[in-house]
Amino acid sequence: MKTRSNIKILLFGILPLVATFSAMAAEPVDTDDAVKLARSEHCLRCHGVSKKKEGPAYTVIAAFYKSNKDAEDVIYEHITTGPKVKLSDGHKEKHKAILDKSPEQIRNLVRWILAQ
Repeated sequence: MKTRSNIKILLFGILPLVATFSAMAAEPVDTDDAVKLARSEHCLRCHGVSKKKEGPAYTVIAAFYKSNKDAEDVIYEHITTGPKVKLSDGHKEKHKAILDKSPEQIRNLVRWILAQ
């Protein structure tokens, strides 16, 4: 009978917690809005989705941040503050900052990048 009580603990105790945390972590991405924002802000001039351009491909960025729990916040700050970045020829210039969009639009773009 001990096995039954272990199963009950698993089903009624742990699984709902796992489901809650999974739902919190996996916010939906509106791909159309993310791509529209990336195009309007000219992100795709320097970043390809899967091919490197002047900046890294979004697939490379997503892979780099895959195990970083703060990835969304780090990329959000990068996109909104415009730090200096090193380009492929070695020179540095200021990354374009997105300043005139809502935080939700920018977060959606960041989640889309991380989903690549």
